Amino acid sequence: MKNIWKILLTSFILLFSSCISQFVPQTTGDRELLVVEGLITDKPEAYTIKLSRPFHLGISNVARPISGCDVSISDDMGQLFSFNETTPGTYTSDPTKFQGIIGRTYTLHIRTNLTNNILNYESFPVEIKPVPPIDSLYYEKVTFQEGPDGSVSQEGCQIFLDTHDPKNECKFFRWEYSETWQFRLPYSVPNRVCWLSNNSDVVNIKNTSVISEDRVTKYPLTLVSNVTDRLRERYSLLVNQYSLNEDEYLYWEKLQNISEQVGGLYDIVPSAIPSNIYCLEDPTQKVLGYFSVSACSSRRIFIKDHFAGVFTPYSDKTCISDTIFGNGPIAYLNTFVWVIIDHPLPPPTYRVLTRTKGCYDCTVRGTNIQPDFWINDK
Repeated sequence: MKNIWKILLTSFILLFSSCISQFVPQTTGDRELLVVEGLITDKPEAYTIKLSRPFHLGISNVARPISGCDVSISDDMGQLFSFNETTPGTYTSDPTKFQGIIGRTYTLHIRTNLTNNILNYESFPVEIKPVPPIDSLYYEKVTFQEGPDGSVSQEGCQIFLDTHDPKNECKFFRWEYSETWQFRLPYSVPNRVCWLSNNSDVVNIKNTSVISEDRVTKYPLTLVSNVTDRLRERYSLLVNQYSLNEDEYLYWEKLQNISEQVGGLYDIVPSAIPSNIYCLEDPTQKVLGYFSVSACSSRRIFIKDHFAGVFTPYSDKTCISDTIFGNGPIAYLNTFVWVIIDHPLPPPTYRVLTRTKGCYDCTVRGTNIQPDFWINDK
């Protein structure tokens, strides 16, 4: 969800260049559109609603958060749940007081507190529909390049998903994932092993209403290439599966089309994407984003395998800058030079130095705190 506004606003970055001049489209009120990102599930967790304005064309590519708003959610039982602003533009629920329930219907309420422009927004009521479990996650090796002798020289990993709904109730699926991988520095330094995480920023959806059986088989969720070190040590993927109604599916389908196509001046624009949020004072005002409500099922996969030709950012050529023989003091040590190899015995003694802190300390890239879900090798 965090990258929705980036996809929504791609057509606002339509800068055409040529040998003559650069053309910047003129915009007016669109830059003051409200952008809403929100997802409510049946999981016992804090939910977030993010509010922002589109970035100014030609000035910044960062959305402008909207602070000081009143944000709440009501259900079809007459209950009202308030959200608190935790960071600028991000409003969070109290998980001890609010958890989505399958079959209930929820409505989002937003009141902006801008000095000269106080407006009220609401979403259409949305029901939490049940979602079946993910049957399986699995992977296959993919060969990107073969060596001159026919051997594999570069490999990646294609991850697939299977699911089905025996009750034929869930016809529209959406998936998000969070990937975490372990990486290890090639030197015996204190912070040698770390973990790095990343959330998906692509649209993964599937419509089963046009087929006889409510089943998804071998859906290609993501391809993990060999151009990073994700597959060198151990890799994990947590997948969340959501149930959608038809209107929300059409919303995500249009977002997918925008994200996969090269943007053009006369391509689909964000205002053409249907939102389920509207302004009470001015229903004709465009709102970007969608208030998503869905049950959620999750499944995790761990991958530890050998993949040929996987990239490493910690080669000797990248890391080693000098070798100092002897064990005398180094005047400039720990200012901009670090020891990555300390060889005190037997003679000759020497130390290998680096000017790249990331080769000495893995926390430059990630965290040395092992995730709670991580399963160590046996």
